[in-house]
Amino acid sequence: MKILITDNVDNLLIELLENNSFKLKRAFDIERSDALNIIENFDGLIVRNRLEIDDEFLQKAKKLKFIARYGSGMELIDTSLAKKLGICCFNSAEGNSKSVAEHALGLLLGILKNTKKSMFEMKNKIWNREGNRGNELSKKTVGIIGYGNTGSKFAHILKMFDCKIIAYDKYKSGFGDKFVEEVDLDKIHQLSDIISFHIPLNNETRYFFNSNFLNRMSKKFYLINTSRGRIVRNSDLIEGLESGKILGAGLDVHETENKNFSKVEFNSQMNFLLDHENVILTPHIAGITFESKINLSTILFKKIQKFK
Repeated sequence: MKILITDNVDNLLIELLENNSFKLKRAFDIERSDALNIIENFDGLIVRNRLEIDDEFLQKAKKLKFIARYGSGMELIDTSLAKKLGICCFNSAEGNSKSVAEHALGLLLGILKNTKKSMFEMKNKIWNREGNRGNELSKKTVGIIGYGNTGSKFAHILKMFDCKIIAYDKYKSGFGDKFVEEVDLDKIHQLSDIISFHIPLNNETRYFFNSNFLNRMSKKFYLINTSRGRIVRNSDLIEGLESGKILGAGLDVHETENKNFSKVEFNSQMNFLLDHENVILTPHIAGITFESKINLSTILFKKIQKFK
């Protein structure tokens, strides 16, 4: 079986595939036009978030049996058309879900405890204990939007914090248990002290957080986003911060990132968020750990092996 790899992946995945007699073409920097010219020769395709796998691409992939996404997001793959053409699409989202969940918790604790503000005051030799009195996660209601791999892992981590966990997922049901209450979106808006996004980016979820979402929230709240940048509209986030409706935000993903996450535009809105004392921004690193590199490779390999 011949597999085209269009993006950089960990060497472990390469070794696992080659040791099991898969024939690989490593083309980590291949241009789209060149990929279109050769894709008809391959049975499998391994991608990340660089090339768009659209109608034109899929129609040329005459032999393709699968598209394997190293990581989680599938937004650049026309999965509906691929399914019609008999091409199986899958990812290795399980591989870094724990990493993302831990990062979401870190962002949340950071904004609850005034970590950013107090650190910069310390750098300026300001000793301000009372002015940095924080909030406990205990007894707060955390509203999780999206209960897939990362959302469920985040809920699992939160269990030890004595907080109330509610979760909404448009496409899943029956996942509630003694720790997590399955609710509709109205309950999320009504009850949440904290909102955490764990949803893919698609036409339904783009700018899921907007002024309408903000206005429907009953309480002042904290916002966490470790999913995709364009889930949250920055202008509406800033509106919430300025009005005091949003008490703080932790963002690992950003509206102004490019499609393959290699850079971000630092425009006036991003600069506002960078300067805000209770907004913590990180450079899309939630899923990037030394452990997740191994997990992503081994999980994807096991899924690919089924096509041999």
